[in-house]
Amino acid sequence: MKVHKPYVIFEEGDLSFIWLGLDESDREKGVLTNQYLIRQGNVGALLDAGGYFVFERVLNSIKEFVRLEDVELLLFSHQDPDVAGALNLWVDMLPNARIYVSELWERFLPHLGYDLGEKINDIPDQGMKIPFNGRYIEAIPAHFLHSPGNFHFYDPISKVYFSGDMGAAIFPKDKWYLIVEDFESHTKLMESFHRRYIPNKIAVDKWLKKIENLNIDIIAPQHGSIFIGDNVRKFLTWIKSFDKLGLDLIP
Repeated sequence: MKVHKPYVIFEEGDLSFIWLGLDESDREKGVLTNQYLIRQGNVGALLDAGGYFVFERVLNSIKEFVRLEDVELLLFSHQDPDVAGALNLWVDMLPNARIYVSELWERFLPHLGYDLGEKINDIPDQGMKIPFNGRYIEAIPAHFLHSPGNFHFYDPISKVYFSGDMGAAIFPKDKWYLIVEDFESHTKLMESFHRRYIPNKIAVDKWLKKIENLNIDIIAPQHGSIFIGDNVRKFLTWIKSFDKLGLDLIP
């Protein structure tokens, strides 16, 4: 099993969008997860920091790019343990980070072991522009994909779209890869997840409507592999083509 080092998926000037590595061994339990850092100048924003088993790896990866005290944002797409399970550790290690999560989940996060006080900021259902180093990262509503309070994060400068669970893939043992190259083969790794975890086509169609005017060059999901260039269009066309998802398939 391999340990994969961080990889910069976009870089221009002082702006980088960084995938924070992966450990394919049993040290990272369950479904493999992706974490990302947006770095502009000396300031960072951490997206879906992850659970307990990935904490050490993600922490060490961040320190390769920014100082921990210069991480300005800690953004959570939703409340699941693979997204926010190590929150109490991150609050201690990122003393200056402002936390953003759906207003539906703000009152639940203290159950992870930390009273967040003024550190936490609610994202309203309609989304918002989150201030970041003199500009913003956009929180895009993606409700019920698969959480009722769910957001994706779009960086309008790099044109990288963090898609949370949309685009998730489940890999056979030792078959993981970071960048999608053969899209048709990759769909076989995505289909079962989306059919089971996405509740219905209505939620997908509402999300697609919200992002149809965004200029997206890269889709970076929380599970699975990254879509670049033409594979962005292929993924959006693929997910739109489903006629039955979730509740439609439950007997």
